[in-house]
Amino acid sequence: MNLNFNIDLAEGYKSNSQIARILTENWVKENSYCPCCGENPLNEFENNRPVADFYCKKCNEEFELKSKSGKFSNTINDGAYSTMIERINSNQNPNFFFLTYSKKMSVENFLIIPKQFFTTEIIIKRKPLSDTAKRAGWIGCNIDLSNVAEAGKVFLIKDSKLIDKEIVENSFKKTLFLRQKSNESKGWILDIMNCIDSINNEKFTLDDVYKFEEKLKLKYPNNNFIKDKIRQQLQFLRDKGIIEFSGRGNYKKISYGNI
Repeated sequence: MNLNFNIDLAEGYKSNSQIARILTENWVKENSYCPCCGENPLNEFENNRPVADFYCKKCNEEFELKSKSGKFSNTINDGAYSTMIERINSNQNPNFFFLTYSKKMSVENFLIIPKQFFTTEIIIKRKPLSDTAKRAGWIGCNIDLSNVAEAGKVFLIKDSKLIDKEIVENSFKKTLFLRQKSNESKGWILDIMNCIDSINNEKFTLDDVYKFEEKLKLKYPNNNFIKDKIRQQLQFLRDKGIIEFSGRGNYKKISYGNI
């Protein structure tokens, strides 16, 4: 995989945003593969398609690309807030590729957020554009990656280093079960995954997760059995191979090289 952009494609263009779009989209088309099935290359949709940029002919996964120059951050600018919320609630959103590149026009980070990790909680509404703006009143949004569980950040390239393709595919497929869950069930699973991510140690206990009881109670005020729900979700995550159970209330996080 060549990490450098084909800068010859930018010849004749003056807009920085247009140059970035041309170079990054070309790089993905020429270098990336499908994180779900490994198919190479990906295929481009027609220009100005409102939902996705790329798709895989083999498994039909769809991908939208977001890119930026500079260091990787937890905040990604996106489009209209209402459109994004509508897409998430209808389950029509694609997987998201996020790409960062250096001043030398080479890829530094390239990761995918599988679509099952997109919830309304990670979409942050921006302030409406001012009355003097061309699109006065328009409301955009940001994607807050800090609210995405670590299992939902699957790196293909991290700090300019390639991640083994088998690791990428295994990491992507590991959480596909979330797509079969209702929004409520998925919400609980993701909340517990985020609680586990907040624990600094690789090994943790049931009591460590119980410490999030009050926080979860604020989100689920009608649930009077938070601890029971925590135990249920831990057992489910254990059965899905997301965590390991070591006995007597002891657990261990499982890493697949993407965190």
